[in-house]
Amino acid sequence: FQIGDYIAVGTDLQGTVKKIGLKTTRIDSLQGEEIVIANRDLTNARIHNFKKMAKRRIVNIIGVTYNTKQNHLKQIPKIIKEIFAKTKMADCDRMHFKEFGPFSLNFELVYFVKTNDYKKYMDIQQKINLGIKETFDKKGIEFAYPTQTLFLENLAEPKKRSLT
Repeated sequence: FQIGDYIAVGTDLQGTVKKIGLKTTRIDSLQGEEIVIANRDLTNARIHNFKKMAKRRIVNIIGVTYNTKQNHLKQIPKIIKEIFAKTKMADCDRMHFKEFGPFSLNFELVYFVKTNDYKKYMDIQQKINLGIKETFDKKGIEFAYPTQTLFLENLAEPKKRSLT
């Protein structure tokens, strides 16, 4: 890595490399503090250099209600692909009806955003999410959320017997 690279060291330290010295490296974290790490520790750590990343892979589960009509279920992959056709710097890898979830019919969307810039990545992801929401609203496709249905049975009072 070099000065200006965004790195993650191990599982808990992340930030932009500010200075590389003989004994220590200084990193500006997302929270604003400066992290000083001994270079000896860096040589033994797993380092992820996000500046070298050419694209980001996103896996998104889209759950729709169980009462979604069959023709809408069949349209969902087409709807998603149309949204990606209008979105620059993003490629849809796949979109499938994956599973019958506990409260939703789940589609798995996997796509790539072709940038290492986190803000651009989030802007593109937001554009895709808003496009899905807008199109689903127009077509009357409802997103699922955790629900539970209770069926109550109305039992008639037991017949009273006469003891005469």
